[in-house]
Amino acid sequence: MNTTPQPDPKDRPARLTVGVVGAGRVGPALAASLQLAGHRPVAVSAVSEVSRRRAAQLLPDVPVMPPAEVLQRSELVLLTVPDDALPELVAGLADTGSVRPGQLLVHTSGRYGARVLDPALRAGALPLALHPAMTFTGTPVDVQRLAGCSFGVTAPEELRMAAEALVIEMGGEPEWIAEENRPLYHAALALGANHLVTLVAQSLELLRTAGVAAPDRMLGPLLGAALDNALRSGDAALTGPVARGDAGTVAAHVTELRRHAPQAVAGYLAMARATADRALAHGLLKPELAEDLLGVLAHGTDGTEGDA
Repeated sequence: MNTTPQPDPKDRPARLTVGVVGAGRVGPALAASLQLAGHRPVAVSAVSEVSRRRAAQLLPDVPVMPPAEVLQRSELVLLTVPDDALPELVAGLADTGSVRPGQLLVHTSGRYGARVLDPALRAGALPLALHPAMTFTGTPVDVQRLAGCSFGVTAPEELRMAAEALVIEMGGEPEWIAEENRPLYHAALALGANHLVTLVAQSLELLRTAGVAAPDRMLGPLLGAALDNALRSGDAALTGPVARGDAGTVAAHVTELRRHAPQAVAGYLAMARATADRALAHGLLKPELAEDLLGVLAHGTDGTEGDA
């Protein structure tokens, strides 16, 4: 539920023409959300056939055109390209005179703050960094998921109210992130969300190998409870053989992983070491049990380095 106080109408940005540069999974969803708030998408750039189909699904009747033309038509421009492509894109748009004074230029990169938009700022644009802390599918469900989604917001102080108002109009919750903290903020989100997908996918594969017919049905309640407990209690929610100091069980795990899924061993050992460190620091893992456990994690069960 969105509990953020709604901005006073006089503080809300005027209804804007919206352009999207980069029809990946994020841009069309944000533009569609802004459309629901009364803004008007007028142009989108898309190169691949997949991105063109995505734009057509989420932004029907919005024409596809080159980035420079998108900027010509738009008062608010969403730059939704991969992080590594963003600096070059901004510099290129500024160098070619595509940026107009007073134009709101919004990027959605988690890594960068507002400074990456400095070339556009020098051309008179108004720079905003609005990063939705959400995973996107490239389908209409993304627009629904923006309701209550936190956005990492970075902008010049004089644009803070406009940035936060745009986030609220998209149904999101603005969270101010200092420019210098953007990489750490993004690393935290990647550590939690991106690596979670890898861990779950590996767990599904191993359960199938073990003969479980419906691994998703087995994991759903377990992972849901684990996530809820972790969000509520942090390290106090740690359970399982590592937190208990069951070195023999962990050694058996490593043996089976080496036999059936050697590609998963390094990840298992790395996460188990991190879990052991946190469990030990928070008094969950008894020191007298930690030595044998850490020995297993350091050398595996065959006397070799576990992550070799």
